[in-house]
Amino acid sequence: MKAPPDENSILARFAAGPESLAQALAGLRDADLDARPARGGWTIRQIVHHVTDGDDLWKSCIKMALGSEQGEFALAWYWAFPQDVWAERWAYAGRSLDVSMDLLKAIRAHVLQLVQAIPAGWRRAVAIKTPDGQIKQLPVGAVIEMQADHLEHHVKRILEIRRELEDTADGVE
Repeated sequence: MKAPPDENSILARFAAGPESLAQALAGLRDADLDARPARGGWTIRQIVHHVTDGDDLWKSCIKMALGSEQGEFALAWYWAFPQDVWAERWAYAGRSLDVSMDLLKAIRAHVLQLVQAIPAGWRRAVAIKTPDGQIKQLPVGAVIEMQADHLEHHVKRILEIRRELEDTADGVE
């Protein structure tokens, strides 16, 4: 796998992620954060913790690639369980968002600083063992693009849940 060629635009999306998420959360009350979506799935609170944990996990892959391209990054321990199991084990439903939001901002700033400070950091890669057992080369740029996409996907989901909440409050079902 090669690093995506549009480094600057992906880095800009990655950098903008925490603010985009903060805007999606603006004005929500605790009850809104914990409302169950009509079509099922996670609450807004659970989504925010999931996004932050994703960045936290993949930060290790990025740092490994930037520091030692000889490494093999593996998440078998994480992929061994469905996402709902991690949400329960890591108490997504009962934790405040403040620390996760601060962590997300810090991780993104840290990763951006590293990539900009290390020559050819965008293209550095490590081997990763996929859930099906294959070994692939995974460049830093691809991980950063994946995390930018991941956050954007979940911001869209949060906005959908907000619309549901507004429709319910207005008496529309």
